[in-house]
Amino acid sequence: LRRKMKDSVAEEHLYLGFSHQYRDSIFPLHTSISLFLLSYCDCKLFKIFLVPTGENVDDQLVTKNLLGDLEVHLISRCQLPVVVQSCCLPAVVVKDGKFCRAGLSVVLRHIIQKTYEADPSKKDVLELLGFKKTCLKACAEVSQWTRLCEISIPLAVERFLTMSPEHCQTIPPDILQLERKLGEPVRVHNDDKIRRQKLQQQKAGAKAAEPVLGEGATEEGKAVETHEHPLPSLELSIAFSKLLVQEVSGAVNREAPHIRRTKTSDLPVLDHVFAEGLYFTLADIVLLPCIHQFMVSSKKLGKYLLNLPLISSWYQRVQEVPGVKKAAGKCNMELLQLPEFMSASEEELHDCFLVPDEIEEEKEDSHFIGGPRPTMTKLMENGIEAKFSPHPCPNWTLDWTSLPSAVNPGEGK
Repeated sequence: LRRKMKDSVAEEHLYLGFSHQYRDSIFPLHTSISLFLLSYCDCKLFKIFLVPTGENVDDQLVTKNLLGDLEVHLISRCQLPVVVQSCCLPAVVVKDGKFCRAGLSVVLRHIIQKTYEADPSKKDVLELLGFKKTCLKACAEVSQWTRLCEISIPLAVERFLTMSPEHCQTIPPDILQLERKLGEPVRVHNDDKIRRQKLQQQKAGAKAAEPVLGEGATEEGKAVETHEHPLPSLELSIAFSKLLVQEVSGAVNREAPHIRRTKTSDLPVLDHVFAEGLYFTLADIVLLPCIHQFMVSSKKLGKYLLNLPLISSWYQRVQEVPGVKKAAGKCNMELLQLPEFMSASEEELHDCFLVPDEIEEEKEDSHFIGGPRPTMTKLMENGIEAKFSPHPCPNWTLDWTSLPSAVNPGEGK
């Protein structure tokens, strides 16, 4: 059946760049990320080509165990279809060579959609695109999050790996930015309901804490079990119930009256479980090979773990997602088991930041970041569905230097 579905889909060619291999990854990291997603999706729908940056094409360039069970062909840049030669890799081309998709996020989203089209039973693969299938859909030029995942962090890790040991004493700013992102409150489309459930769970936990400890004095076994295996947070329950197709316990219970009357502003915030919030998405797939290489190559791993508690917790949590360890094994990626550590204090985190607040602000002012995501989220939460249409004059450009600064969109951030 799978072979029939594969045959019914037009063959497409996937072109990936190749500069070198280092430890358990192929560089540039965009290539490792693409191969990791293909392994995770168990996707064999594409004919894969590696395109070396140099002129010499050698069949022995790539260690076979880094490719898993994927069949990969080597091709020189001059042999690429004309439509691909002017594109940044990765790129996907329909066999006739008349249509090309280029750029990491575009290609990865296409791999997911093609995998699901060929086998609709792979709903877990489609879920990687997130709510309303918009994960990493906004281009890096307008979305700060897409730029961080698609461009900034892969480049930061690649630069970190090429530095001499004396220059690797500090954490790259883009890694620190991800750490801060993971510490921000999570917003999801039904977060009011989930936050009320969290408030109810917190109140129930506080109420039950004293009796449990009291019983522990007489029932030692229970005390140890309660201490070593605490109930998972609501966020973890919801995140993994979706991954394992299970129902969240207590989610259907009606909130108590005092919970329903609590103002939204007084509800507890939701914590990150995965990169974009509560759910495992394509963003986690993109970040994992990058953060893995950073962890492996860090000379002072213990110090970095202390300063990156949220990233370290995320790295461990992603490994628990069904299919991740299997995909990593196919790509010969030996995921680390990080030791337990204490969370760093705010002062320690502040000390390790490479870019002072003033410089960061100046850097932000230098170009407009913008992005429709916050506005679209706010509209969706209030039941407003935005309709998009193409710009009537897409070739128009504006010379911002000739205009008053007050009309520049970047002024108001």
